[in-house]
Amino acid sequence: MNIILMIAVFVLAAAAIFIYLRTSGILKSLDSMLDDGIKGEFHENNFDEGRLSRLESKMRRYITSGKTSQNRIKEERNHIKSLISDISHQTKTPISNILLYSELIEENGSLDEKGRELLQNIKEQADKLNFLVQALVKTSRLENGIVSIISRPYSVRELIMGLDFAEKAKAKGIALKISEIPDIVGVFDPKWTAEAISNIVDNAVKYTSAGGSVTVSAAEYEMFVKIDIEDSGIGIDEGESAKIFGRFYRSPRVHNEQGVGIGLYLAREIISGEGGYIKVSSQVGKGSLFSVFLPKA
Repeated sequence: MNIILMIAVFVLAAAAIFIYLRTSGILKSLDSMLDDGIKGEFHENNFDEGRLSRLESKMRRYITSGKTSQNRIKEERNHIKSLISDISHQTKTPISNILLYSELIEENGSLDEKGRELLQNIKEQADKLNFLVQALVKTSRLENGIVSIISRPYSVRELIMGLDFAEKAKAKGIALKISEIPDIVGVFDPKWTAEAISNIVDNAVKYTSAGGSVTVSAAEYEMFVKIDIEDSGIGIDEGESAKIFGRFYRSPRVHNEQGVGIGLYLAREIISGEGGYIKVSSQVGKGSLFSVFLPKA
């Protein structure tokens, strides 16, 4: 009886060791397969009807399909890049010509009042079309990774002092105030961040009536730097606060104002791409406050 028990224990122990060694071998093979797959050097080693061979075959098909998808995405991205470049190039000349001919007609001075009014409408629509095309090109380049946002330490004071809206605000009778900007260094892409902040300031000036004000200021926190753009304009309905950053969204209350509804969308895409975010607080008829938070150096 003792001999039978010992034989049974020995058999179970041998079986356990065999299963352990086999399982370890399979796990080692799987680990090696995954490493090779990550490196892009995967190839099949087993050519039988076993489970490991079938698994290797499935792994090969999976990696191959992944590479095919990556190549297809790369081709589509190159196609989009070429298309965007063509759109930008093909529209630039006609729009420039329209504006040039409009100026030549205006300088001629032979138009009556109605003609001057129509000519002004043509110029405004040409400017609007030019802005729309350029905004779409910038957005498409960002969304498709054609242009990368490259963040680096940069002076917030220098960023804000580079804003050029004094003439536009003055022409509309608005006080543009730049508060004393502390010497703060954030981590962001200067060119694209200037584009984002400019879009917000442009909106603030656009939707503030004569006699109002737009104030730009900055503050420093533990992990972020904050840039505030505050206006005394028409304000934003509570239900629209989440919609204003949508592409092509425009409030029904501003349909008479020029715009295409892409500036704030582009601003949010840029800031979020830098690891920051934008907050909005507003009261209808009293104004809005846009706070841009950027990583601090």
